[in-house]
Amino acid sequence: MNSAPAAPLIEFQGITKTYGQGQAAFQALSGVDLSIQQGEFLAVMGPSGSGKSTAMNILGCLDTPSTGTYLFQGVHVEDLDRNQRALLRRHYLGFVFQGFNLLARTSAQENVELPLLYRGESPAARHQAALDALALVGLSGWEHHTPAELSGGQQQRVAIARAIVTRPLVLLADEPTGNLDSKRSHEIMELLVRLNQEQGITVLMVTHEPDMATYASRIVHFVDGQVASDDAQEARPC
Repeated sequence: MNSAPAAPLIEFQGITKTYGQGQAAFQALSGVDLSIQQGEFLAVMGPSGSGKSTAMNILGCLDTPSTGTYLFQGVHVEDLDRNQRALLRRHYLGFVFQGFNLLARTSAQENVELPLLYRGESPAARHQAALDALALVGLSGWEHHTPAELSGGQQQRVAIARAIVTRPLVLLADEPTGNLDSKRSHEIMELLVRLNQEQGITVLMVTHEPDMATYASRIVHFVDGQVASDDAQEARPC
């Protein structure tokens, strides 16, 4: 007997998002259906104003839909209050941004420890988890360097270590290679592939660069607030 397919980790059902009212109303998303299984590596693409960033903000619990259903492990996220969404972010999601967003006068290790500080973990637990996360991204030996002493690629590695130090189920990466040269961009993408394939982290990445999207196992294109295409592709090996 064939077993039933696994329930999606994340599911959008008829998600809409409208900003403003009346004549000034703008519909950023109009009836988006999207299903994401645990362990996928999804690249989200589309022109400016297509709705991709709005969709990612809703996925990351940074915004809420106007209508529709958002399920995360079967939980109705659209029904959660602000504090409950914050807890979901803190315990299940990690974020990587184009601009790194590191504290300038703080060491790499202290930057990585920050999410665990918010969770109230002990100093010893924070230190060890930060060292482990920095090792995972290839920065053992760089723990005490500040961002000014690191290259752009190394700064993004610190940012990724900070995002994964809480062992999230999902890593949301917004243009993670946007501030990097071609060589460093490919290094960061190879790192994301390893985290996806070896650590089992689901990766959702917004990118406007087609060559970066080739690292994903699936590419979703947004156009005019809707999913225009959703295509699987062969994942790159680690």
